[in-house]
Amino acid sequence: MADDFEPSGLATVAAGERPAERELLGRLPEVLAAYRKLDPGDRRRGAAVLRTLTGAMVEALERFPPEGAGRVGALETPADLDRYTYGNAGCVGEYWTDMVLAHRPRCADRWAPAAMRARGVRFGQGLQLVNVLRDLPRDLRIGRCYLPRAELAALGLTPEDLLDPRALPRVRPLLDSLLGEAHARLDDGLAYTLAVPRVEWRLRLACVWPLLIGLATLARLARSEALLDPAVVVKVSRAEVRGILGRSAVVVGSDRGLRRCAQRLATSLRDEP
Repeated sequence: MADDFEPSGLATVAAGERPAERELLGRLPEVLAAYRKLDPGDRRRGAAVLRTLTGAMVEALERFPPEGAGRVGALETPADLDRYTYGNAGCVGEYWTDMVLAHRPRCADRWAPAAMRARGVRFGQGLQLVNVLRDLPRDLRIGRCYLPRAELAALGLTPEDLLDPRALPRVRPLLDSLLGEAHARLDDGLAYTLAVPRVEWRLRLACVWPLLIGLATLARLARSEALLDPAVVVKVSRAEVRGILGRSAVVVGSDRGLRRCAQRLATSLRDEP
């Protein structure tokens, strides 16, 4: 399919897009050229994760109404949420693991592939759950509710009810449950990170930075009283991000030091009312 790509057709598609999207589409031939230079194994792995990601995008387009339609679509069950977080991020953890196994002998010699793939999936899903909780009020206003309809119904709520920020106390039990689930999956992310040999410090940092920022975001979400208010964006400050990057860079070679960084953030999460 890549060899049949026609740049002239791309120009037609890009004409109605936003400037940043036009630039991205305009550089697609470069992406395809780089893809063709990959070795066969990397092309196979890249194609597999791309199919999963685009499949998740298509599923979302089919499930949710268009933006501005005045309706809110929702995932139906916890299984749907699990599939959503896999298709948008868990599959990337799986792909990352396979790439590391293929190209980093120090990891390949020590890792149990099936266990590490499973941890990679849960790590990615945990990060995506953080995104779901952080972006909840803004997603609702473009017609998307990632909280399962079945679990909302058990609380006497509909997805549309969440458009009112005053519904927060009623939905809090479900949000707390999802905060706990995100934290549990990020625990797998910590185990994943610590399984990376200490000499592979760049790989460790690539794992620990999103892990610690995710934990810091969870702590803020846990204490926020505005999780349904679209005017409030819960996020880690730039100063705290710089602190996380600096501290983790210092202790990246220490399992104890990395555990301590993660536990400090996890404790702040558990201590929240």
